[in-house]
Amino acid sequence: MRQQRWFPIAVLALSLFAINLVARLVVRIGFNGNDTAESRASVVMFAVIGLVLATVTFVQCQRLPLSRWLPDLAAAVVAGMLLTILVGPFVSGDSPFSGGAGNFFSQIWLYGGFAIVGTLLGYWIATALGRDYRSKSLRAYAEKRTTRPRRVVGR
Repeated sequence: MRQQRWFPIAVLALSLFAINLVARLVVRIGFNGNDTAESRASVVMFAVIGLVLATVTFVQCQRLPLSRWLPDLAAAVVAGMLLTILVGPFVSGDSPFSGGAGNFFSQIWLYGGFAIVGTLLGYWIATALGRDYRSKSLRAYAEKRTTRPRRVVGR
């Protein structure tokens, strides 16, 4: 089962949802009714989601080409976002649309923004360090070309 392609996607989506659940439970148990604490917990939650995605991206882009890991990561982010936005409010005693359409869509934009920034941050760090898949492939190609013996041309 772990070898299936959907398994890491599901694990990452559930991990992103778990981050949201922890933030909602902390607010509900410790700071019930405090809008400032809810806002701060929300920002911290989105920052943690961005850092988790940066870490996952940094690790994945070293092992796999971009065309292999990016669709999987995007699917996990969308699944985690849908769980967070549609199921998460029930943990804190609300419904997904209780804050109105503006609140609902602002959560989508914030989640998407932090996910994109986190993913780009992880990829840019790996690329800057020369540890991404493409840089490793180009380095291996350059080493192979320089170590190959020169062909003797007979005239």
